Amino acid sequence: MNSSATTLDNGVTREDGRYALPTTVNIDLPKGYRPSNDEEYMNPRHLAYFRNKLREWREQLVEESRQTMENLRDEVRDVGDEAERATRETENSLELRTRDRYRKLISKIDKALRRIEEGRYGYCEETDEEIGLERLDARPIATLSLDAQERREHLQKQMGD
Repeated sequence: MNSSATTLDNGVTREDGRYALPTTVNIDLPKGYRPSNDEEYMNPRHLAYFRNKLREWREQLVEESRQTMENLRDEVRDVGDEAERATRETENSLELRTRDRYRKLISKIDKALRRIEEGRYGYCEETDEEIGLERLDARPIATLSLDAQERREHLQKQMGD
């Protein structure tokens, strides 16, 4: 693939008409900034907004996961009766499943952050169409446009997955 990359004044790169935001580049956004459809899609401000949103979400998940592990470690193991022990084990199992879900989410967040660095964020992995600001604001780790997501889910239903 032959690509033309241009580095702009602010350190942002533009590759094949799309912006990439290296981790070394910080863009100060106005307080309360929200991406708008009036702006160029996935311009450096959009990318900075989503990068900040993803990083904050990631920090929150890491902190919650850390607290879960501390709770499990601090818990007293010599519980009195069978019923209480069963309750504790159920709670522990739930906490571990939640932690696993967080781990998977963190992995998806890391992939989204890489797509921001590479200039691929905000574009559907299957169709290369714009995913859309509203969809990304609601689900910043989305990798498919709504149409592509619906097609995939329809196929999964047909396959009995």
